[in-house]
Amino acid sequence: MASLRDLKSRITSVKNTRKITRAMKMVAASKMNRAEEAAKAAQPYQVTIKRALDRVVAAEDDIDHPLLSIPDNNRDVLIILLTSDRGLCGGFNSHIIKHAQKTISELQSDGKNVSVLFFGKKGASGLDSKNLQVYRAVEGNNPKTFADSSASLCDELVSLLLQNKFERTLLLFNHFESKMIQTPTTQQVIPMKIEESEVQGGDYIYEPGGEQILSELLPMVLNAQLLQAFLETEAGEQSARMQAMDNATRNAGEMIDKLTLQYNRARQAAITKELIEIISGAEAL
Repeated sequence: MASLRDLKSRITSVKNTRKITRAMKMVAASKMNRAEEAAKAAQPYQVTIKRALDRVVAAEDDIDHPLLSIPDNNRDVLIILLTSDRGLCGGFNSHIIKHAQKTISELQSDGKNVSVLFFGKKGASGLDSKNLQVYRAVEGNNPKTFADSSASLCDELVSLLLQNKFERTLLLFNHFESKMIQTPTTQQVIPMKIEESEVQGGDYIYEPGGEQILSELLPMVLNAQLLQAFLETEAGEQSARMQAMDNATRNAGEMIDKLTLQYNRARQAAITKELIEIISGAEAL
């Protein structure tokens, strides 16, 4: 049985841990609110620009643009995996990594050569790199630089497409549905897909022509998709960390109660033992 000193030391240690997890929960909650607001604020722009793209495509009889055409390369696939840089956020990273492993295995079974572009330390360290080509690993993502990161990534993907480096590019991230739910999601970003059910036709006259508008509009749509994924990843990470720290804080409280009960019982037993020894010694005299 643990001594009174050991139990008291453990109680103090767990209390200190609870203070840390409680503080981390408050910080994560503050960051999550800002990240959730940013993710929701970006959605109307993405919906509006996608609707404008659908109308331009519906008005054009013949669409010929690199972002919509299938490259000559039919073997290489690029996966962009978005994770967090830090841990202590529950299953946020493990879920998307498992989803990525499944996606990569399916592509490789189809004879595809898969390369991965990592955004976040946890993706690069958590994904098994065997039989896997790492295109690049980017660390230190900061919400303040998401707009620049998505814009530079957009330019890079367009350049790779024009060089026929990859057949298609898939974006894997945790879709932020709510504070409690983040769903691993796969989006094909290149070549871009136009859903027929979403295309809205109509008599529109464009000036300049549709081809020129598409050359400006398609990169904007791609950039909006990438930025939205970055924002939802940040919101999901902070939400998962808040939940994880909340659970850790409650578990620490329960452990403190158990240790305190053990400490009180051990202290009571020690006092009883001392009283028995005193009484026994008095009777012996």
